[in-house]
Amino acid sequence: MMRILALCLMALPGATLAQTPVRQVVDGHILPGFQTLAQRTEELKAASAEGCTGLEAPYHDTFDAWMGVSHLRFGPTETQDRAFAIAFWPDTKGFTPKSLSALIADQDPAVKNPAEFGEVSVAARGLFALEFLLYDAQLSAAGDEAYRCDLIRAIAEDMDRIVVDILSDWTPHYAALLTAPGPDSRYRSDEEAAQELFKALTTGLQFTSDTRLGRPMGSFDKPRPNRAEARRSERSLRNVILSLAALRDLATLLSQGHPGTAAELDAAFDRSIGLAKRLEDPVFAGVATPQGRFRVEALQNSIDEIRAITATQLGPQLGVAAGFNSLDGD
Repeated sequence: MMRILALCLMALPGATLAQTPVRQVVDGHILPGFQTLAQRTEELKAASAEGCTGLEAPYHDTFDAWMGVSHLRFGPTETQDRAFAIAFWPDTKGFTPKSLSALIADQDPAVKNPAEFGEVSVAARGLFALEFLLYDAQLSAAGDEAYRCDLIRAIAEDMDRIVVDILSDWTPHYAALLTAPGPDSRYRSDEEAAQELFKALTTGLQFTSDTRLGRPMGSFDKPRPNRAEARRSERSLRNVILSLAALRDLATLLSQGHPGTAAELDAAFDRSIGLAKRLEDPVFAGVATPQGRFRVEALQNSIDEIRAITATQLGPQLGVAAGFNSLDGD
């Protein structure tokens, strides 16, 4: 906790300037989100050091905190593939169970050396690797129990280190890049900085619609409920709801000064979150039935309505060129 307070107390350059949407996003959304995540990974690391049973609560707390920032896929989270090392999903080739099985079978000593473990495949690190070790029937009982515990501790310690590094990079260095653009800076204007945040919003919405919902939906003839995110820990729907809540917070901050758009976005998010909560289907098992699929499609369509509002109204108001695809980069 002390390390987080120390980082928070570091003054950001230009903090006395008039508040802009970019600065308010940094101060009110990005930094608090990563501070919370750092606190949760620290708690998970401490809990795993005490023992490798009863880790479900700190695991869920950490995953909850990650959902608050998982859409911020730029800058410090992209350095050294940090975001993938925290959450390697979708794993279309099944690399996570394969990588974990190999580590356990070989009793790889990298688990005792943080620097060496940091070089292990991202598929064997982070929240999804931990999910397998805590919730998968085979991997939670594979190999030597003491080694599995060492592996759990190594994953928890590795995540904590990564998140501390992300927060350290944000405070104050990357925060200053976003909030103080200039001709020699990474962001040359306020519009470029706003575009980065707009891209985080639109990409986050697209990922939730197309991937978090689209993957388990599959096709009408071939639904794929087993492809739902974090289904082993029954977090699939929970992640959608938490992601929408985080994206709503970002959208609210970006749309200040444009009350009409802000109201439309707020109402649209309200509809989507309400639909999600009413599903009461933690792992989207219902997509295997026509009625269940219809309900998830309704949720997906409601998220796409939010995407339409951001593209046609919020984007132009922020000075972002119309028609850019959030998953295609700038």
